[in-house]
Amino acid sequence: MEFNEDDHYLLLSGIQHFQFCKRQWALIHIEQQWEENARTIEGVHLHRKADQPFAREKRRDKLIVRAMPVKSENLKITGVCDVVEFVKSDNGVEINRAEGKYAVYPIEYKRGKPKSGEEDVVQLVAQAVCLEEMLLCDIDLGYIYYDEIKHRVEVFP
Repeated sequence: MEFNEDDHYLLLSGIQHFQFCKRQWALIHIEQQWEENARTIEGVHLHRKADQPFAREKRRDKLIVRAMPVKSENLKITGVCDVVEFVKSDNGVEINRAEGKYAVYPIEYKRGKPKSGEEDVVQLVAQAVCLEEMLLCDIDLGYIYYDEIKHRVEVFP
């Protein structure tokens, strides 16, 4: 059996689950207890477009990357960003196979509406930390897109 060091990393999705409910996190991530229901199926449908690994789309001064794998060696966390927008900026970073410099904005997709707790924000901040480490940049803005309200909410990680 081959050892995969990523097996010992925390999953980004697990950070949101842990913040929301520690018991839910344990059931899903330790006991591997997961059952599909109407809400999870809606979530799968919402993520269908975002979950296209390495799909890149160019719109004017914006490069959109979907299902971007990320990880932080320092924090031992790993996962997938639903969408990362790279917007041309003189203060940005260089991106492979793209001309110029780009500011980086992670976007997390959620099925419901904004919550009163910080569980969604914590997950987005963890994504930003991974991106900062991987791309050697600072990220001062991200978004959470809530399907129920059909709007994305600015978050300052």
